[in-house]
Amino acid sequence: MTDRLTVALAQLNPTVGDIAGNAALARKARADAAAAGADLLLLPELFLSGYQPEDLVLKPFFLDKLEEAASALAAETADGGPDVLLPTPWRGEGVKPRNAVLYLSGGRIETARFKHDLPNYGVFDEKRVFDAGPMPGPISIKGVRVGVPICEDIWTADVVECLDESGAEILLVPNGSPYEDGKEDVRIQLGVNRVRESGLPIAYLNQVGGQDELVYDGSSFVMNPDYSLAIQMPAFESAISIAVFERTWDGWHCRPGDRVKPPERMESIYRAMTLGLRDYVRKNGFPGVVLGMSGGIDSALSAAVAVDALGPQGVHCVMMPSPYTSQESLDDAAAACALLGVRLDEVNIGPAMKAFQEMLAPVFGDTESGVTEENIQSRSRGLTLMAISNKQGAMVLTTGNKSEMSTGYATLYGDMCGGYSVLKDIYKSDVFRLCEWRNEGLTRNDDPLLLGPAGPVMPQRIITKPPSAELKPDQKDQDSLPPYDVLDDILNCLIEREMSVAEIAARGHPPELVQRVWRMLDIAEYKRRQAPPGVKITARAFGRDRRYPITNGFRKIL
Repeated sequence: MTDRLTVALAQLNPTVGDIAGNAALARKARADAAAAGADLLLLPELFLSGYQPEDLVLKPFFLDKLEEAASALAAETADGGPDVLLPTPWRGEGVKPRNAVLYLSGGRIETARFKHDLPNYGVFDEKRVFDAGPMPGPISIKGVRVGVPICEDIWTADVVECLDESGAEILLVPNGSPYEDGKEDVRIQLGVNRVRESGLPIAYLNQVGGQDELVYDGSSFVMNPDYSLAIQMPAFESAISIAVFERTWDGWHCRPGDRVKPPERMESIYRAMTLGLRDYVRKNGFPGVVLGMSGGIDSALSAAVAVDALGPQGVHCVMMPSPYTSQESLDDAAAACALLGVRLDEVNIGPAMKAFQEMLAPVFGDTESGVTEENIQSRSRGLTLMAISNKQGAMVLTTGNKSEMSTGYATLYGDMCGGYSVLKDIYKSDVFRLCEWRNEGLTRNDDPLLLGPAGPVMPQRIITKPPSAELKPDQKDQDSLPPYDVLDDILNCLIEREMSVAEIAARGHPPELVQRVWRMLDIAEYKRRQAPPGVKITARAFGRDRRYPITNGFRKIL
């Protein structure tokens, strides 16, 4: 029996499918843990495969490679250094593998525990690829009975109750919990609930990094039986914290350790966008991004996020004026690019517009110019950006926001062209707030996570002028859409809260307007199915979280 257990909590950024790279990260973390005098290294959920591995775990060859890597890591624990709790997919007794944590000690895999409660909602689809494990008991580690519930296992009381009744003394929880706006408080309350029920200290270790649409924010913590936070790890960055658990007269407690203040809401959202883009570009091997710089607020914010994520050298902006582009927009785009220190090229789409007009004249005849011709402009810009991408290798970054994606105020094969979007899950109202926050300047000028300038990143006029697509003379977004504060409130009610027309109208919105927005939302589903992936920010991101049928007659009820 021992009265102390020192645990290295490794909040790291694995890459899905990169088994060798993830194993190397584990080895480096174990070396750091050994230097800190740790008895045990804890890694995040499914660390060896990366999370979420999706259907990769149904490939037998992939499981073979995981077993080889896990066995090699286990053999290294014969050196007397820290033991390891290694989360990984693992073959079970059924057809599908299980979401497991392996206990590596003394040169071998001593035992394993399996996730019991498999999530199957929102972004999670674990019942598709994993078999559930039995109710877990604690693992004896250095004489301490350690419970290792895996992520979803602590979202309800049953697994922790079982561990408590089985004699667990400490809870070490590996997680793959994606970022959502406001989720930090939800996790802390979750910890409070499990601590209250069990009386046990809990170490909540979360992954960090971007994986397709998902961003894992870290924000790991250790909570003592008195609900105090002994450790609060940083958000959106890799880190290792040392948790020293000691046995006292009233049970186990963690000594006070690293405590980093969580970021405020706008900073948190901005960092999620930045990390999501950085990892998508880096992990997929793109040299950088190219985007259309219109002189408007969406492209200006997208460019700022891209520079903060990749540095100025990784961002190429292209202004593509038409006869309807104002001088103000040209000036604002140039000023924003100068502040960001990025390359700006200009490609006039006037000749393309003329060519399409001549090509289509025999078909269109003498019909009036309208939305069709506006879409041709947008698609000419999309074609231009894709050509630059194909020629130079940079990924096209799209710039549409959630308000536009919700209402269909975006052109398929035009401004929706691209490989990734950082604003896809950001309502227009928050676009303005994010620009104001970033334009105020960084609070830490030497912040290694944000690579752009410390000061303003766009002229203030970009934030204050009325938004416009500039596809026809004197065009404003408000010509086609309600004011954004009104629109976003209605959309939030429809998407995030699934409210009825009557319930939304009771908030002060005209029922006819709510019905109109609902219809725009539903009929644009086919566009969203063809949109590029983008950073998940809200609880109901399009695609993974919100899945509605394209053919849908339930939109005619007042």
